[in-house]
Amino acid sequence: MSAAETPSAAGCPIHFDPLAPDQLADPYPTYAQARAEAPVFYSEPHGLWVVTRYDDVIRVLKDHETFSSQNAVRSSLEPPPPEVAAVLSEGHPLSPTLTDADEPIHGRLRGMVNRAFTHQRVRDLEPVISEAAAKLIDDFAADGEVDLVERFAWPLPLIAIGDILGVPRADLDDLHTWSYHWLKLLQATDPLEQQIEYARSVVRMQRYFMEALEERAREPRDDLMSALLSAGGSDLTLVEAMRVPMNLVIAGHVTVTRAIGNSIVLLLDQPEQLALLRDDMELTANAVEELLRMESPAQGLFRTTTREVEIGGATLPKGARVMVHYGSANRDETQFPEAACLDLRRDGVIRHVAFGKGIHVCVGAPLARAELRIALPALLRRLPGLRLAEGRLPERDRIFFARGFTHVWVEWDAVSS
Repeated sequence: MSAAETPSAAGCPIHFDPLAPDQLADPYPTYAQARAEAPVFYSEPHGLWVVTRYDDVIRVLKDHETFSSQNAVRSSLEPPPPEVAAVLSEGHPLSPTLTDADEPIHGRLRGMVNRAFTHQRVRDLEPVISEAAAKLIDDFAADGEVDLVERFAWPLPLIAIGDILGVPRADLDDLHTWSYHWLKLLQATDPLEQQIEYARSVVRMQRYFMEALEERAREPRDDLMSALLSAGGSDLTLVEAMRVPMNLVIAGHVTVTRAIGNSIVLLLDQPEQLALLRDDMELTANAVEELLRMESPAQGLFRTTTREVEIGGATLPKGARVMVHYGSANRDETQFPEAACLDLRRDGVIRHVAFGKGIHVCVGAPLARAELRIALPALLRRLPGLRLAEGRLPERDRIFFARGFTHVWVEWDAVSS
């Protein structure tokens, strides 16, 4: 009997479609219904079991033996079209990465990255992030209106991760395009011609980092790519090393880009909370956690069961595809009272799962938090009367397992320099 034929799957009342217009606008009523009525349900159209309650999500994330991380960022395991596979064959295998590797490979990669991607390296970068944020705002502060995603939310975190890796800033536009195309390729819902172009971008990105690592193998520098090669020694192949900066570029800028856009829209929609933060910037650290909880940039990642397992009242067969839903868990009323309300002073908000938990907790979380702690106050200080631009609604990105905006137009009371 297949997963779709089990009684719990067939009787599931939940209509789960993150890309449908109503759920793209507001998916949270659907997740609240799931937590109340079918906390682990089967979505037949997507071939996924969806885990929605906080305690169950934590259980999955911490049981990496039962819930394998292979293909953790692929919503579907359908092979790519032959034309796409042909392009990808010109490059290297995309896995394993930190995100989708199981033990012992994950532990080996994580150990190397932890030795290279240190908290001190992040602390040393904070003045660079502050300077970059100020410069980006300088470039549009007198204009009175801007697309905040295009001009601030994606350049800032990409500058940060680029500097850590040792990437020339002139190359950042390409890295932004290539990494976004990789995400779109993993989703595999766009027309064939676009998927082929996405595959070309992935191969270009692989070649870029292979060349960069070969240069550092010959002449080490003071950057993370050189530190990674040093930490890995002879046990780390160049192909394995190449996947790390590719992984970090995506995790290190796409997630923060979404978080900045989400945070600003949330704050502008809640004037009393916005005023609270403006009046007391000491709240910033807690506010960042609450904003991440409210609109998790990664709504969830995927796992595959290695055995039959019971969870949340459902029995999942071996080989089942599971979506561990961070966005739903972060709205679980049993963990976060009045979870649908933005409360920048919320106690215990650090327990959110926007960065995951367990052995796969996001390695770049300290950097992401630092960027948000710097970015949000800078925007609020420099852009008086900040508000959504009249007549230009924010535009949602269409990524199955993520939540964010492609465009957020804002305006403010511009002050001439």
